Amino acid sequence: MASQKIALVTGGARGIGAAICRVLAERGHRIVVSDVNADGATALARELGGYGIQLDVTQPDSVATAVAKINRDVGVPWLVVNNAGWDNLMPFLDTDEAFQEKVIAINYAGPVRVCRAVLPGMIGLGSGRIVNIASDAGRIGSALEAIYSGTKGGLIAFTKTIAREFARNNITANNVCPGITDTPLIGEITAINPIAAKGIAGIKKSVPLGRMGTPMDIAYAAAFFAAEEAAYITGQTVSVSGGITMAS
Repeated sequence: MASQKIALVTGGARGIGAAICRVLAERGHRIVVSDVNADGATALARELGGYGIQLDVTQPDSVATAVAKINRDVGVPWLVVNNAGWDNLMPFLDTDEAFQEKVIAINYAGPVRVCRAVLPGMIGLGSGRIVNIASDAGRIGSALEAIYSGTKGGLIAFTKTIAREFARNNITANNVCPGITDTPLIGEITAINPIAAKGIAGIKKSVPLGRMGTPMDIAYAAAFFAAEEAAYITGQTVSVSGGITMAS
């Protein structure tokens, strides 16, 4: 892979997104760190010699403006990693319309509108890679995550469809599905939500490899789909879960 291909990572300021940015930078990409937290995006981009920009995946104008600015100031992204995500754990009947709308807006509608914004540029480049960070919750379901599981299942199906539709343009699209992963968001949720803390503790005990995942575990899988060696792989979904889920 030629060096300095431009990689746009959403939700890139911390956690899994930041780890993905670091690994991709190490592998020669020019990193565009995008996040709703503009200061965090700018700080990490400065560290990596990249470009930081505020981007709120729930707002169509924010996505369109950010992508246009990236195209103008940095160049057209060849790789896009849709990592931005959010959830809180609770029984389904405790969820309401506001919670539902937020989870759908970030985890499903967000990646869809980012893809719609970046794909014309990739077509112009003659190739590209899309890596969507889904979740094992979208493959097998997850107690206390009914809405989130639905959005991630939808994202997996969306990715497969994009893979089929844009293969003629030499653009691949694949999913990485984290299992239980030690991120700042998990820490925030468990600190204020006893039900979530109990549920996550139970999941941790069931991991065959005996530990939670780390952001770097997920980042290396995402980077694989961006590598030249993965050029013939598209429409695929890989779990990075320590063995909790195993594909048949």
